[in-house]
Amino acid sequence: MQVTETLKDGLKRSYTITVPAADLDAKVNEKLVEAQPEVEMKGFRKGKVPMAILRKQFAERLLGDAMQDAIDGAMKKHFDETGDRPALQPKVEMQGGETWKKGDDVIVEMSYEALPEIPEVDLSKLKLEKLVVKAEDAAVTEALENLAKSAKNFTDRKKGSKAKDGDQVVIDFVGKIDGEAFEGGAGEDYPLELGSGSFIPGFEEQLVGAKAGDEVAVTVSFPAEYGAKHLAGKEAVFDCTVKAVKEPKAAEIDDELAKQFGAESLDALKGQISERLEAEYAGAARQVMKRALLDELDKLVKFDLPPSLVEAEAGQIAHQLWHDENPDHHGHDHPEITPTDDHKSLAERRVRLGLLLAEIGRKEKVEVSDAEMTQAVMMQARQYPGQERAFFEFVQKNPQMQQQLRAPIFEDKVVDLVVAGAKVTEKDVSKDKLQKAVEALDEI
Repeated sequence: MQVTETLKDGLKRSYTITVPAADLDAKVNEKLVEAQPEVEMKGFRKGKVPMAILRKQFAERLLGDAMQDAIDGAMKKHFDETGDRPALQPKVEMQGGETWKKGDDVIVEMSYEALPEIPEVDLSKLKLEKLVVKAEDAAVTEALENLAKSAKNFTDRKKGSKAKDGDQVVIDFVGKIDGEAFEGGAGEDYPLELGSGSFIPGFEEQLVGAKAGDEVAVTVSFPAEYGAKHLAGKEAVFDCTVKAVKEPKAAEIDDELAKQFGAESLDALKGQISERLEAEYAGAARQVMKRALLDELDKLVKFDLPPSLVEAEAGQIAHQLWHDENPDHHGHDHPEITPTDDHKSLAERRVRLGLLLAEIGRKEKVEVSDAEMTQAVMMQARQYPGQERAFFEFVQKNPQMQQQLRAPIFEDKVVDLVVAGAKVTEKDVSKDKLQKAVEALDEI
């Protein structure tokens, strides 16, 4: 077996792999010897079929597998000896193609772009700033007020008061289509919060201004995609009797409110809110520091990039941005999207940093555990209520999806490792300053 270099230009590589016909024949024999103990054939005991008969019967079938094994073996040996790591799956083409015949040597052309040598980075020289935000009393109070609003109750308005958006009206109603009442279209003493969007679009708005004792005919059209097919797209009239008009009243901020949210006391609830807020601030601060870290790494290292990776990344960026600008277009039947120089520049940064983080992770033996993958799959599965099992099975059978879930976990673990080796100073800032820093991330 012979491997001959035909091209070495930057990261581009091409080789000719020659598998002599004798080597291929020997490979077929190996497979026949492996299979012989399990072969059963009429007139022979199991495992005792003569090799000559096996060759006549099975050699042709085994030829393709033997050829693939020989080529795969040659490629593996090549990569082991050279240390090359292909950026993408190598392109392999057989010379002769359909004109190849048994007894000829097998000659294939293998081409690929090698991953570049990535320079070492002294992580201890990295200097990072970690923004720290404490939960201020005002933020805790605001959160408490929002909880109180969510735990609101309703009290009767003065007699004769007109219902406002946000009020609750207690109604009896009967829905009719073409003058005939339909199943599921009636209710009594129903408490409806105006503006909640819990009823068909247009229903609640027509009850704004109603008073207790009023009779209101509400005319609406069921959406075309409505779940009940016999109602979808049809116009209906609901005869409503308004029995009460009530105004919202926020719950008192006290120990009773705290107990509604699982805390023993108001002070305990305040403590929980502070912890939650500071955890949110810490998550935002981590994103700011991660961007600063990537900026520093981007300045520290420069190396050649595989053109195919940059081209693929630029295309993906351009495609995503086009869809962001055209949110109503979900398919792929759109005009050809050509990456700009800005897309290519951003792609180069992403590829460079991606390769660098991958190399750091490889050298430091960073791995994503089964437990971490399971947690990631479970979180993703929550987006498909009722179909969680099907999603799990889909991930199990789809290596590309597994990689999509694994990649961000791996990157975050490498980032944590790099941060641990850097010089990090903490800086106390306000919530507003942290917010501005987070908003600035989207502007880059």
